[in-house]
Amino acid sequence: MKMDIRYKPSFATIFVTLMTGESIIAESDAMASMSTECAMRTRFNGGFFRAVLRKLFGGESLFVNEFFCPDGTESVELVLTQPTPGDVEALELKDSVMFLQPGAYIACTPGVKLGLGWAGFASWFGREGLFRLKVSGTGTVWMGGYGGVFTKEVNGEYVVDTGHMLAYEPTLSLKIGMAGGLFSSLFSGEGFVSRVRGQGKIYLQSRSLDGLASWTNGHII
Repeated sequence: MKMDIRYKPSFATIFVTLMTGESIIAESDAMASMSTECAMRTRFNGGFFRAVLRKLFGGESLFVNEFFCPDGTESVELVLTQPTPGDVEALELKDSVMFLQPGAYIACTPGVKLGLGWAGFASWFGREGLFRLKVSGTGTVWMGGYGGVFTKEVNGEYVVDTGHMLAYEPTLSLKIGMAGGLFSSLFSGEGFVSRVRGQGKIYLQSRSLDGLASWTNGHII
């Protein structure tokens, strides 16, 4: 498999070349274009009940699409993208685990398992969802963010505005709290934040969809 991420960081797009017998699993609606020889099959996202849970609580699609290069075809091309303008990051898992926030997942190689992890009621209160997507195993995961995607090594505690977190390692824990005191949190425009504790890496997006929605609503007459 050959993979190339082009048009970074504003309109990042994944270009994939699959050889005979190779496949890639992608979120529903992620395909932008593909070779006519490229085959596709649709299935539930990890089984019926798990797919329903991921749809209801994880913000993911009920179905995923598996694209593959069929026997008798030397190679096929596939282009994958995300709904919002922004960057795409490739995560390499080696018998490891990563937690993704709802909507970040785009695609993965067959060796990666998709599951759900409990995020807690505090996360739901902070509009981050009750569950987070758990990716595990060995392979590549592609995730997308609104705006640019950058990383931060946390050792202790770090504060992230809700809506900017994309992914984090399981060695870290997230708790939702106020940005400051009661008055500052209510009138500064910051509201609630995620307090990240532990040691590990987090992935952040430079823009927030909630911020875009708030800005858009404020300019609609």
